[in-house]
Amino acid sequence: MASAEAERLGSVADAALFVDFDGTLVEIAATPDAVTVDPGLPELLSRLRDLLGGALAIVTGRPVAGIDHFLPGLDLDACGMHGLERRIAGHVAFPDDLADLSPQIARLRARLANHPGLIIEDKRIGVAVHWRTAPQGEQDARAAIDELARELGPGYKIQDGKAVREIVSARAGKGEGIQALMRSRPYAGRRPFFVGDDKTDEHGFAAVNELDGVTVKIGPGDTLARYRLSSSAELRKMLENWLAVGFSADVLPLA
Repeated sequence: MASAEAERLGSVADAALFVDFDGTLVEIAATPDAVTVDPGLPELLSRLRDLLGGALAIVTGRPVAGIDHFLPGLDLDACGMHGLERRIAGHVAFPDDLADLSPQIARLRARLANHPGLIIEDKRIGVAVHWRTAPQGEQDARAAIDELARELGPGYKIQDGKAVREIVSARAGKGEGIQALMRSRPYAGRRPFFVGDDKTDEHGFAAVNELDGVTVKIGPGDTLARYRLSSSAELRKMLENWLAVGFSADVLPLA
């Protein structure tokens, strides 16, 4: 891209970076617990956080504790549970009025017990069913989630992702999570950058586009993101380039 476009995008020192985890910072694995973290990723994120004056956050469908499991000791700012759970500078905010869905999740497990390869991810206030390792169970998984969503009513919604269907609170949304952080220090007044890979990230792309930010999709598919990278490995190279020479728009092909 032309240097004028790079200048319009601004300096990394004036940016706030929001980045998804699964499929973005790490490759998607067969099960949520099986992802592999590149050995250099924790140090890369730590250095980027320093470069950005702290304005770096993970935005994910996982609980924040799940991110800490894979990136121990970093205590990164994060929006977990699709924006419902927020940690800024070590302080965690979480809605205390959301129902515990454990009884419903137990019934869901029983209904899908004839598909042992299905992964039922219990998020306590939500649930996801993954069929990556059991594609033959996709139809039953979708039907079971749909039925549970109807039972739970309008306070909940369905979100689809890569080989997964999930029920979350209707208040969940990565866009709302990013907007909330952008009203807080050290994010306020900076230009947001959001990188994601899946359908659940489109809500975040829309919110960041409205803020005249920079949105980047990892991989193929229709998207609201304005730029595209091919893989998690290419994203890490871009982030390493930011550390080495500052922001470069040349690594952000138009989507």
